[in-house]
Amino acid sequence: MPAPTPPAPARTRAVTRTAVGIVGGGPAGLMLAHLLSLSGIDSVVVEVRSRTEIEQTHRAGILEQDSVRLLTETGVSDRVLREGFRHEGIELAFGGASHRIDFEALVGATAQLYPQTDVFTDLADARERDGGDVRFGVADVAVHDLTGEPRITFTDAEGRAQEVCCQVLVGCDGSRSLCRRAVPEGERRQFFREYPFAWFGILCEAPPSAPELVYHHSDRGFALISQRTESLQRMYFQCDPADDPESFSDDRIWEELQSRVGANGHTLRQGPITSRSVLPFRSFVQEPVRHGNLLLAGDAAHTVPPTGAKGLNLALADVRVLAEELERALGRQDLGLLDAYGERALARVWKAQHFSYWMTTMLHRLPDASDFDVRRQEGELAGLVGSTAGSTYLAEGYTGWPTSRA
Repeated sequence: MPAPTPPAPARTRAVTRTAVGIVGGGPAGLMLAHLLSLSGIDSVVVEVRSRTEIEQTHRAGILEQDSVRLLTETGVSDRVLREGFRHEGIELAFGGASHRIDFEALVGATAQLYPQTDVFTDLADARERDGGDVRFGVADVAVHDLTGEPRITFTDAEGRAQEVCCQVLVGCDGSRSLCRRAVPEGERRQFFREYPFAWFGILCEAPPSAPELVYHHSDRGFALISQRTESLQRMYFQCDPADDPESFSDDRIWEELQSRVGANGHTLRQGPITSRSVLPFRSFVQEPVRHGNLLLAGDAAHTVPPTGAKGLNLALADVRVLAEELERALGRQDLGLLDAYGERALARVWKAQHFSYWMTTMLHRLPDASDFDVRRQEGELAGLVGSTAGSTYLAEGYTGWPTSRA
């Protein structure tokens, strides 16, 4: 009998050692790596998507004032100032009229319209410029030994087996985070709320329909007039989460949008629709955001409805705080100090959760809403725009609360 064939030897992994391993190369992961490099702390970022794939995924973006400062003052790029659009307020439209919330007058702050895709490009360029170790297009990612010396194993874009050994592992890998799922079920608590509606979003080739964002409450449901560039616009209307975007004709989409904004005196400038999608809503937080030497940041730790424009800004605020705490903990060789990250980050997260929930429930029509419910919402909106205190709260939340310092 022929001798049995011996098993194929396991592929030898190429091992990289670094201070901080980061799973997820979106804006949160790249910003964390950038901030750490400014403090002389090495990191390796691994990301399953290719850079091209991320750059071709269109994402809207409203940046808080501190997020703009973070990009510019840390040397990422000043393109946000050159190509972004500075917004000094928003409009709330309901009951047949529009009412402007003047951020500049109320709180002396502004927001910046700058797509998340462009934030990613700026950060990816900065990491490449500075010689950062970012591995795009990897596969088979797994994390190990989270309570000891963490490791990340993966197959790189060239098909080679890789391993990253680190002192601290950070999960910045989005709302479907494998790092979040790696925390034992008995050691995590999850808070979430599902919403019975979604946003039907479009990109269209047209001039802007308004100089700033306009949030519409109407009998037919919510609609948002947003912008992207001088010739490409982003708009949304409330829909059922089960809706198939491909089942909507262009005429039907424009009819839905025009009917909702027209009820409050607005008319949209139409053009060819270049993309369409349905965005479900969810509020979610996982606590704690630390397990052993694993920490979670951005959408891996929490998600918010898009109504209050908090998602990207929360992620950037997370990693700003985390970079400060990592610098302190690694500098003193005391990883116990990392507990402060969760305390600082979650305080802001829950404020943002409330703000996003409040904006969402105030502006959207519930599927089973009675006439009373709709009129009560209009009363809430009227009370808000008629109150300096109420308008100031909205302006503070929208433009962003200051990030607490270490």
